[in-house]
Amino acid sequence: MRNTLAIAERELKAYFVSPVAYVITALFLLISGYLFSVILLNTNEATLRLLMGNLSVIWLFITPALTMRLLAEETRAGTIELLLTNPVRDVEVVVGKYLGALALLLVMVAFTLYYPALLLILGNPDRGPMIAAYLGLILQGAAFLAIGLMASSLTENQIVAAVLTFAILLIMWLSESVANFIGKPASDIMRYLSVSSHSQDFARGVIDTTHVVYFLSIVAAALFLTFLSLQTRRWRG
Repeated sequence: MRNTLAIAERELKAYFVSPVAYVITALFLLISGYLFSVILLNTNEATLRLLMGNLSVIWLFITPALTMRLLAEETRAGTIELLLTNPVRDVEVVVGKYLGALALLLVMVAFTLYYPALLLILGNPDRGPMIAAYLGLILQGAAFLAIGLMASSLTENQIVAAVLTFAILLIMWLSESVANFIGKPASDIMRYLSVSSHSQDFARGVIDTTHVVYFLSIVAAALFLTFLSLQTRRWRG
């Protein structure tokens, strides 16, 4: 556990050493703030439903940028070999790097708590739907980060890792639309894999355990595949 937390801390600090964390966080807050203002002014509703629906789409573009360097840069620089030869287990490397990226994502989400606070000051919104919306946003972001980490473990090029992550996420996002053009049982599988269909209920204020399990399963599966990728690298070394 100590090694995992040390790696997570190292990764989180690495984000802030470079401009990456500042640029991505600034863009995220700029876009989310603009959307919040536009939606509030046009609907006059004290709700985060429309905002969270839009932010879940923004994760498609932000999470690849957050994860592309996690393992790809280590591989390119050759430091992955040093990391893997240290008395650190592969699972600690995977979980530690994932937690570092997740911590940054949670910091970004925390900055948006200004929006529900403002709604509570100006009106009397239902707190339940807001909590559900934030839970869905965090779960979706966590799943996307795990997929990004997996993609980063497959290449030494950060751009390739980002493009591969975005491609996987886009396919999962559009899979429900694809399901309309194919027959069963493939269509049922594609609908289940659809990220958008599992995100919509959270934005509406509904917490369905099926959706929670879906996102947590993606995290577990992606991290396991990342672990296997590192195992393969160690075996080749």
